[in-house]
Amino acid sequence: MAHEDLLIRAADPAPRALPANVEAEAAFLGAVLIDNRVIEELQTQLAPLHFFEPVHARIYERILQLLDRKAVVTPVTLRPYFESDEALKELGGVAYLARLTADGQGLLAPRELAEQIYDLALLRELVSVGRNLIEGAMDTSESVEPMQQVEQAEAALYKVAEGAASGNEAQSFGTATHTAIKAIEKAFNSGGHISGKTTGLTSINEKIGGLHDSDLIILAGRPGMGKTSLATNIAFNAADRLQRDLADGIEPEKSVGAATAFFSLEMSADQLATRILAEQSGISSEALRMGKISREDFQQLSFASQRLAELPLYIDDTPALSIVALRTRARRLKRRHDIGLIVVDYLQLLQGTGRANDNRVNEISEISRGLKTLAKELQVPVIALSQLSRAVEQRDDKRPMLSDLRESGSIEQDADMVWFVYREDYYHKASEPKYPTDTDPPEVVAKFETWREKMEQIMGLSELIIAKQRHGATGKVRMKFEARITRFSDLAPEDMRSAMYGDD
Repeated sequence: MAHEDLLIRAADPAPRALPANVEAEAAFLGAVLIDNRVIEELQTQLAPLHFFEPVHARIYERILQLLDRKAVVTPVTLRPYFESDEALKELGGVAYLARLTADGQGLLAPRELAEQIYDLALLRELVSVGRNLIEGAMDTSESVEPMQQVEQAEAALYKVAEGAASGNEAQSFGTATHTAIKAIEKAFNSGGHISGKTTGLTSINEKIGGLHDSDLIILAGRPGMGKTSLATNIAFNAADRLQRDLADGIEPEKSVGAATAFFSLEMSADQLATRILAEQSGISSEALRMGKISREDFQQLSFASQRLAELPLYIDDTPALSIVALRTRARRLKRRHDIGLIVVDYLQLLQGTGRANDNRVNEISEISRGLKTLAKELQVPVIALSQLSRAVEQRDDKRPMLSDLRESGSIEQDADMVWFVYREDYYHKASEPKYPTDTDPPEVVAKFETWREKMEQIMGLSELIIAKQRHGATGKVRMKFEARITRFSDLAPEDMRSAMYGDD
């Protein structure tokens, strides 16, 4: 028992005061009250929650509210809001507001004071994380799962690194409204159809309003439908738009593009790069792989690769990733490269924590829930590709439905949007009848001609079926698919085939 007590004492030393500098907080508030422009010049995103003294936090919160209303903030204008503040009475009442501005020392270095207040707040959060980590590690009961504790500790440390560990508290409706207004402003500035990240395809953007932060989008389809191609196209388009906007001097937060993380559990990084090069150079993937290209093609390819060299697209092709490892890597990419979009290809290749391995449905539930949690934690859209069951192949109409999702209950429930990729020409081509000869009867010729005419109508057309959408209506979007270079694009307005291709 003595040994255990010794370990506890070693892990939990005598209590010490939390890192704080109340005098620096007072000096900074005094500087702001003397000259309101101090806040406009801050480099640090200082918030009320970063103040150690609760009274100072309330004063700073009220200052921000008044400045947001374009009011001039002084001890006099603050006075009515604090006359009944019991905690302030212990500091001398509303006269304390005037004392804050007494010497004006804070005006000498307001930025340094703000940075110190912010840094000390992060240190206090770090102390809290460390304390919780020690308490959890000392728990040796049977219900303890060390890997889960490691995951929770890393998530907490990530939030501290982002300066947002205390930001999980309930936010006021005013804060939520401000965030919503910024999203609406972005949609307005983009031309009225994108409030999130762009897919690069106008027809999809108009249907869904772009990819929304914290959303989990499930992109599903049978093999051969082009779901990886579409995901790769969207990842490239978002990264390319950000790169172009930055070159034009547009601030990253005002761009509808995004740095993108692509977790490819099925294809290698160089295979994905080959697809993107094929799409951008217009040379088929097969020709690139086999080296069957002309000198002109090679020059075109070289030009495309130079343009893509600085693309903010990060590919992780580690096989057999667990959901915990994926979230760890995503946090790291968010911290290092400020990624704004995550693509996972594909969901069924991810592994759970091991607790649910005896039940695949439970494991898939854990994975889909983990992806949704990741989207909310990093505040980015997550596109996760998914397989469909073979039930599709047994039906005459092979358009997928929600019930075709493998282990569909949890995936459908966790997803904010569910998309299905469907290409009728893929199935129609497989039903090609015998090519007629001169000796065949008329009905054989007619059957082949009917098949050929239908093939001409639907060749290169695809549908994106939006089967679930929390932000708007379901329906379908028609697109063009060039299988040779694995590229999806919008249908040209003059393409009359779209009118023949089903109903909205």
